[in-house]
Amino acid sequence: MPELAKAYEPQQVEDRLYAQWQESGVFKANPKSGKPPYSIVMPPPNVTGKLTLGHVLNNTIQDILARKARMEGKEVLWLPGTDHAGLATQTAVEKHIRNTEKKTRHDFGREAFVQRIWDWKHEFGGIITQQLRKIGASCDWSRERFTLDDDYARAVQEVFVRLYNEGFIYRGTRMVNWCPGSLTAISDEEVIPTKQKGSLYYVKYELVEEGPPAIEAMAAMASAFAGMAPESTEADTPVTPRFLTVATTRPETIMADVALAVKPGGKWAHLIGKKVWRPLHRMEIPIIADEAVEEGFGTGVLKVTPAHDKTDYEIGKRHHLVFRDILTPNAKINDPGEHDASELHGLDRFEARKRSAEILQERGLLEKEEPHENNVGFSERANVPIEPRLSEQWFLRYPKIPEAIALLKEGHVKFHPEHWTKVYEHWLENIQDWCISRQVWWGHRIPVWHKGGEVRCQIASPGGDWMQDPDSLDTWFSSWLWAYETMRTDDGTRQKFYPTSALVTGPDIIFLWVARMLIAGLHFQPNGEKPTRAETLEANLAFKDVYFTGLIRDRQGRKLSKSLGNSPDPLELITKYGADGLRFGLVRIAPQGADIRFDEKQIEEGRNFCNKLWNICRFRTMQGPIDSNAEPFKHARSIFADELLDRLHFLLEGDRNALTALNQFNFSEAASQLYDFVWNDFAARFVEAAKSDFAQTDSPTRAGTLATFDYVMSHVLRLLHPFAPFVTEELWHELGFSTESIQRMLWPTKSPRSRTWSTRAQEIYQTADTGRQLRGEVKLPSNQKVPFYLVPNGLVSKERPLTEEQKGVLTAFLNASELQLLDAAPAEPGPKAFTQLGALYLPATGLVDPAVEKDRLIKELAKVEKDLEQTRRKLGDANMLAKAPPAKVEQWQALELHLAEKEKSLKENLAKSG
Repeated sequence: MPELAKAYEPQQVEDRLYAQWQESGVFKANPKSGKPPYSIVMPPPNVTGKLTLGHVLNNTIQDILARKARMEGKEVLWLPGTDHAGLATQTAVEKHIRNTEKKTRHDFGREAFVQRIWDWKHEFGGIITQQLRKIGASCDWSRERFTLDDDYARAVQEVFVRLYNEGFIYRGTRMVNWCPGSLTAISDEEVIPTKQKGSLYYVKYELVEEGPPAIEAMAAMASAFAGMAPESTEADTPVTPRFLTVATTRPETIMADVALAVKPGGKWAHLIGKKVWRPLHRMEIPIIADEAVEEGFGTGVLKVTPAHDKTDYEIGKRHHLVFRDILTPNAKINDPGEHDASELHGLDRFEARKRSAEILQERGLLEKEEPHENNVGFSERANVPIEPRLSEQWFLRYPKIPEAIALLKEGHVKFHPEHWTKVYEHWLENIQDWCISRQVWWGHRIPVWHKGGEVRCQIASPGGDWMQDPDSLDTWFSSWLWAYETMRTDDGTRQKFYPTSALVTGPDIIFLWVARMLIAGLHFQPNGEKPTRAETLEANLAFKDVYFTGLIRDRQGRKLSKSLGNSPDPLELITKYGADGLRFGLVRIAPQGADIRFDEKQIEEGRNFCNKLWNICRFRTMQGPIDSNAEPFKHARSIFADELLDRLHFLLEGDRNALTALNQFNFSEAASQLYDFVWNDFAARFVEAAKSDFAQTDSPTRAGTLATFDYVMSHVLRLLHPFAPFVTEELWHELGFSTESIQRMLWPTKSPRSRTWSTRAQEIYQTADTGRQLRGEVKLPSNQKVPFYLVPNGLVSKERPLTEEQKGVLTAFLNASELQLLDAAPAEPGPKAFTQLGALYLPATGLVDPAVEKDRLIKELAKVEKDLEQTRRKLGDANMLAKAPPAKVEQWQALELHLAEKEKSLKENLAKSG
C-alpha cells in the first residue's frame, strides 16, 4: 500500500474536498426521502457581515449535529441564509457614502438610497457565506434564503396585517431606546452598556414652604453646636429643611422634572405632599412617595423625569404625572420661550449638561460635584449614548404567552444548558409589548396607509392620496418567522422538516429571537391544528432543542473586539492551522454553558491533533494493506490490542462516554474524550506497543494487531468526522476504507469488549508512566537510554510473570538500555518508584545527582506521610467505617498497607542517601 504524505497539508485538501462534497450533492436535503428528518436553520448572519470566531463556534456545532445526523441515517436539512440587518446595513452603507461622496441618505431620497444598499448587498453580500464554506459548513446551499427575498417579505407583511386585524398590533406612545445618531428606536440587544467616567451633581431644590420652619432648624443646629438640647414641644417631629438635595448625573434634564420622589416610610417621608421649586425653568413640583426610590443612592431623593428615564416613566404612570419632553430627536435641548434657563435651548445634551452645572453653581444651587462612574447604554451602530425617549411607535402585544411558557415546563422544548429555562420563563412572565417599528429605510416597510386621519392596514396601496407609513419593521420581526418561513411548501420541505430539530445560538438573543420564534410557531401554526392540544404543540414547535453557546473572551476575560485588537481573523487561523485545527481546537475548549477563554495555543493543539491522527495512519500504511472490514475478534491478539478494544468499548458505551456527551450537547466533553483516546490510548500506548508485533513477521498476534488497528481506526475516523471533516474524509479515502464519502457511512454506536482482556497492559503502561516520571524527577533526559531494575511484586513474580514480549514492550516504553528483573532490591539501590508491577529502580551511581535524589526522596516521603495519615484517620473513624461500603473499607485497608510499606522504603533510602 502506498504511504501517506509525510505531513498533512490542509491547504491542499480542504478546497478540493469541499468542492467534491458540493458536486456530489451530499449536503442536499430530499423532502421525498423515507429517512427520518433532522433539520437546523442557521441563525442568519448579517448579509454584509464577515466571519468571526463566534460564527466559527456556532456553525461548527451546527455542522457537528448535521454530519452526525447524516451518519445516523437521517435525512438532514441544514438551511442557510442571511439577514438584511436593517439598521446595521443602512449605517454601514451610509458611512461609506459619507466618507467617499460626502453625502447622506437624505441627499438621495428613500428609493434611490435603498437601491444603493441593494447594490452594496449584491457586491458584498456573499462574503460571509463563502467564508462559512471555508470551515466546512455542510449546508444545503441550494436553499439559501435572505430575509428580503420577495416571498419572505410578502410573508412578513401578511403576518403584520393578520396581527393588526387580530388586535395584537397597535400604535402608541411609550418609552423606547432612542439612538440620536441614527434617529431611530432600537432594541435592547443593540444597546451596549459601557462604563463612563462622569460626575454626580448634588442639586438643591428649595421647598416652597420655606420660612419659620427653616429658622427653627437653624436655631436647633446652633443649640446642638453649643452643647445644649433645643427646646421642643414635639421632640419626635422631624425638622423641615429649606432645601432638598438631589444627586443626579444629568442636570441637563432638570427642566423636564415633574416631581421629586422619596421612599414611603423613609427618612424624608414627612415631606410627602409638600412642594419644591424646580431649580431650572423654575416651577413648583410635588414631592411624592414611591417604592422605586433607592435610599442608598445619593441623598435618597429622586428627581422624576418621566419623559427621559425608564424608571421615572413607570413612576410617572403610577402617579399620573405630566410627561415633559425637552429633547429633540438628535438630543438637543428643546425648551423654548422666556424662562430662567432659556439659554440652554438648542444646545447639544452634553454642552447643556456642562452649562446647567455652571448655572446652578452661579445660583448657589449646586451643593457639590463628585467624580462618578456608571454604565451608560451606547447605540451599537452609531456608538453614541442612547436616550430613553417617549416616542410614537408601532407595538405588538404578544399572543400565546401561557402556551410558550408551557413548552419548556411540559418538556416539549429543552434548553442546553437547562438553567436558561428559568431566564426564559421569567422574561415571558414579565413580558412587555414589543416595539416593532424602526425609523430606517432599509427593511420591511410597514403595510399601513394614511389619508388624513384615516388608517388602513393592507399590503397593496389603497390608491389615490394614501401615503404609506414611513417606518420599517424591526429586523427581529422578520427573523421570528425564520424557522418555518424559510422552508418551501410546494415541494414538501416544510411538511418534512418542520418542526426543526435543534437551534444553536447565543443566550444574548434568548428573548429577541428564541422566545419569539417559539411564539410565532404557536400562533401561526405552520403545520396546522391537530386533534389534540399536545399534538398541535408538537407539530408547530420552532425547534425541539436549543443549545446556547458561550461568549468567546481573550485570556484576560475581555470580550473580543476590533477596537481592543484582541479579535483574531478566523481565515488567518485557517491558513495557519487548517479548518479542522480551528474547529477542533475551539470546540474542545467550549464547555456547555460557560464562556471561553481563547488562546491561539489551543488552536495549535487542534492542528497538532490532526497531525497526530495523520501520522498514526501513515505508520499503519507502512505495515501493509488496510482491511476495511477488519474483525479483530477472529484473530489471536496481544494484551495491548485487547486493551485498546476495551478502551474503544468504554469510549462508546461507558458510564461517561463520548456518544452520551454528544447526545446531551456536551460537545467539548465529547471532543476531549476523543482527543484523549486518540492521543493517549491509541498513539502513545497501542501504536508503540504494536511496533513489537510489526517487527516480527512471524508473531502469532501480528494479524490481530493489524486487524485491531484497522477496526479501531475505522471507528475513530467516523467518530471524529463531525468535528474534523476534512482530515477524516481524506484519510478515509487514502486508507481505502471506501470510495464513498465518510458522511455516508454508519455512525458507530457500540463495540464489544474483549473476552480475553486483563489488567497486564494497564500495569505495563502505568509502570512506563512512572518510569518516565522518575526520570523527570532526577533530571534524566527522556531520550537518554539508561538501565532500569524491576523487583516484581508477589502477584507478578509468582502467578502472572512478565513474558519476554511484555518485558520487551516495557523496555521500549521506558527507553531503557536494559530492563533487569531482580528477586530483591539491588545491593546499592538508586532512585526508586513503586508501580503496579513492583519496585522500579534506576542505577545508584553514575546517572543521578545525589543532592537532587535526596530532595526528591524528602518531597515524596512528605506526600506519602500525608496520604497515610489521611487513610489512617478514615480507618480510625467509627462513624465513617459504619457508613462506608465494605469494599471501600477494604480498599482503605489495602492502601494503608501499601503506603506504610512505601513510607518504610523511602525512609530507608533517605537514610542511605546521607
